Amino acid sequence: MAKLNFGGTEENVVTRDEFPLAKAQEVLKDEVVAVIGYGVQGPGQALNQKDNGINVIVGQRKGTKTWDKAVSDGFVPGETLFEIEEALQKGTVICYLLSDAAQIALWPTVKKHLTPGKALYFSHGFGITFNEQTGIVPPADVDVFLVAPKGSGTSLRRMFLQGRGLNSSYAIFQDATGKAFERVIALGIAVGSGYLFETNFKKEVFSDLTGERGTLMGCIQGIFAAQYEVLRANGHSPSESFNETVEELTQSLMPLVAENGMDWMYANCSTTAQRGALDWWKKFRDATKPVFEDLYKSVATGVESQKSIDSNSKEDYREKLDAELKELRESELWQAGKTVRSLRPENQVVEA
Repeated sequence: MAKLNFGGTEENVVTRDEFPLAKAQEVLKDEVVAVIGYGVQGPGQALNQKDNGINVIVGQRKGTKTWDKAVSDGFVPGETLFEIEEALQKGTVICYLLSDAAQIALWPTVKKHLTPGKALYFSHGFGITFNEQTGIVPPADVDVFLVAPKGSGTSLRRMFLQGRGLNSSYAIFQDATGKAFERVIALGIAVGSGYLFETNFKKEVFSDLTGERGTLMGCIQGIFAAQYEVLRANGHSPSESFNETVEELTQSLMPLVAENGMDWMYANCSTTAQRGALDWWKKFRDATKPVFEDLYKSVATGVESQKSIDSNSKEDYREKLDAELKELRESELWQAGKTVRSLRPENQVVEA
C-alpha cells in the first residue's frame, strides 16, 4: 500500500503497480465470484472480471430482461449464468449488486448461503451502514468488504475497454478469514479500478448519497434548470440557452477540467471569463453550502435512506418513477438537448 499526498493530507491508496492484475489473478484463482444482479453495476463488473480471467458467474432470475442481457453478453446458462439461489450456492465471493431495496428483499436467501469462509462483497455501504433499517447483518464467520467504483457500471466497462480505469474506494467491514484485504484489493483490480483509496462503509454511503443528490446529479440538474430558465425568460432561444448552459460545459470545459483541473481551466480561459468566474464562484459556494449542510445531515441521520427504502419498496414505485422521469425527459431543457446532441458531427448520417 502506498501513501500519497492529497492536497496536504496523506492517504492510503493501492495502485496497479504494486498490485498488478497477475497478483489479483493469483489471489482469486480458487474463488468463484458470483455476481448477483445484472442491472446498473453488474454487467460492467462481471464482464471486466471475466475478461481479466477471473472465474465469474452471474446469478439472475430466468425470464427477465437482465437474464437475456447476460446471455447476449456471453454468459452461458448452466455454465456461467444461473438462477440466483444456485449462483449463491456455487459462489465463494458473493458480489451483492442488486438495488438497495432488492438487497433487503433477498437478504434472507443470501444469508442462508453465507457459509464460513465465504466473502460478501458490496459496491455501496447502504445495506450494512443502515442495518437497523435494512436488516442486513452478516454472520461473523464471513469476510465483508466493498469496492465502490466512482462512476456508473457503463463508464466502468467503457473505460476498461479503452485500456483505462475508474477510481474506486475500498473498505473492510469484517475480516473473518485474515485474507479480506487481499481479496478486496484483488477484486478491485479485477473489476477495472484505476486505483483504490481507503474508506469505511459509513463514509462511503454518506459521501455517495450526498454526491448523488448534490453535484453528481441533483444539484447539477437544479443549476442547469435555473440558468436555462433565466436565459429563456430573458429572450434567449432554446438552442442558445442549452448550448450556453449544458453543451459547452459537458463537451468542452469538463473534459479539460478532468484532464487538468479547475485551476488550469481558470488560468487558460479568456480574461473576461476568468474575471467573472473569480468574482462569482464564492457567491455560488456561499449560496449552496447551507443546502449541502442540510443534505449531509439528512443523509447522516438516516432520513434519506429511509425515504429510499420506503419509496422503492412500494408496489407502484415504477409507475411513480416513470412519471417523474417523464417530467424531466419532456422538459424543454432536455428536449432542446436531444436536438442539440443530434446535430453533433459524430451523430450526423453521412451519405455515401
